[in-house]
Amino acid sequence: MKARELREQDLSLEDLTTKVSELRKELFGARVRHATGQLDSTATLGSLRREIARVETLRREKASQQ
Repeated sequence: MKARELREQDLSLEDLTTKVSELRKELFGARVRHATGQLDSTATLGSLRREIARVETLRREKASQQ
C-alpha cells in the first residue's frame, strides 16, 4: 500500500500502531519461513520492511501534528 493510500484512509495513531504491530508479526513469520526454506519469494521481506517504514513515517507525522 502506498503512503498516499494510507493518508487517504485517515487512520488514527492507535490504528497505525496496530498496523505496524501486525506488519512486524508478518515480517517475523516471513523471516522464519525464509530460514526454513519455505518462503517462495524473498522480495516479500523487503516489501514488508518498506511497508513498515511507510506506516511508521505516517505515525510520526500524525504524532508531531498533535
